[in-house]
Amino acid sequence: MTQQSNTNPSQPRPSHPRTVIIDDTTLRDGEQSAGVAFSLAEKIEIARQFDFLGVPELEIGIPAMGAEEREAIRAVADLKLNTNLVVWCRMRDDDLAHCKNLDVNVVDLSMPVSDQHIFHKLGRDRDWALSEIARVVPKALDMGLDVCIGGEDSSRADMEFIARVLETAAKAGAKRFRFADTVGVFDPFATRAAFERMRALSDLDLEIHAHDDLGLATANTLAAILGGATHANTTVHGLGERAGNAPFEEVVMGLKHLHGIDTGIDLRKIKTLSEVVAQASGRPVPWQKSLLGDGVFTHEAGIHVDGLMKNPLNYQGVDPAEVGRVHQIVLGKHSGTRSVSLAYEHLGLAVDRIQAQCILDRVRLFSTQYKRAPQDADLLRFFQETLQIEVLPHA
Repeated sequence: MTQQSNTNPSQPRPSHPRTVIIDDTTLRDGEQSAGVAFSLAEKIEIARQFDFLGVPELEIGIPAMGAEEREAIRAVADLKLNTNLVVWCRMRDDDLAHCKNLDVNVVDLSMPVSDQHIFHKLGRDRDWALSEIARVVPKALDMGLDVCIGGEDSSRADMEFIARVLETAAKAGAKRFRFADTVGVFDPFATRAAFERMRALSDLDLEIHAHDDLGLATANTLAAILGGATHANTTVHGLGERAGNAPFEEVVMGLKHLHGIDTGIDLRKIKTLSEVVAQASGRPVPWQKSLLGDGVFTHEAGIHVDGLMKNPLNYQGVDPAEVGRVHQIVLGKHSGTRSVSLAYEHLGLAVDRIQAQCILDRVRLFSTQYKRAPQDADLLRFFQETLQIEVLPHA
């Protein structure tokens, strides 16, 4: 049973809300989830659905992976979408060479910036990292690409060194720096402080790339934007390596509702994108996944249903219509007689208070035994059983 919702009342908003660019990386980092592999047709459909929602930037692949990957990148570029297209490379000549003739706008040149990665993964030092940035960025510019420096493992880097990276990147001609919480170890307070410091030091665009290892990716993304980030990486449903990335839908709605920040993205028709990504990734949307799960606008508890019927805002923080949804009312152990009456109205049947209580007893027993809400067929059976009980004394 469904209940249409009303628009939320106006919330306090900043006097001059700014725009943040969502750079979704479902087609790159999302596909790096263990066991996930998108077909060409799936990539094209996902890209089209993003464009349909008004997403301004998409990171769509890794050219150095091989000819098949590059053909997929070209196929997305051939769609001529109203979005900037980004590819990801290591800060290496051979990786960069594979970016030729792909018809994309931006290359993310990834360079480790933490001592852990520079010393123990690459066997190099800080000066080498800076010299590579200064050397490779101009080559990408000569190819007609805008450059984002991807600061791998930024959250474990020395901020003094990141300041040097920003300076070197700007001098080399890069336009953006991606601060990557590669292993998901930052919290919102440290994230905001880091971005406030970078914003004070540099005029580069700043991008947050948050991972969800501690369940903080969305919070860290919002904090980065409050600290001065201009761009945010996201993935649909939070798809991505290990615990995943900041969920696209959470970031867009969080910016809108909590901070009055516009992304220009309309999520009212996100259902198709969500379904396509779930199918292509083989990762069903969890029942209680925020905003998009089947359960998030589903109500059983009697006190909630009663409040919703009086005014949806009693138990509504986000209007489900903003993500193409409506409230669902189901019967279960915690329902009340009013919910029972509403359920039977939906079936075109009227029940009085005594019948509703009798049916509610059956609903509670059913829910405890079968661990699910009764369906219409179950409700019709309860109704018939209740009528038989009422007739028996007169038989």
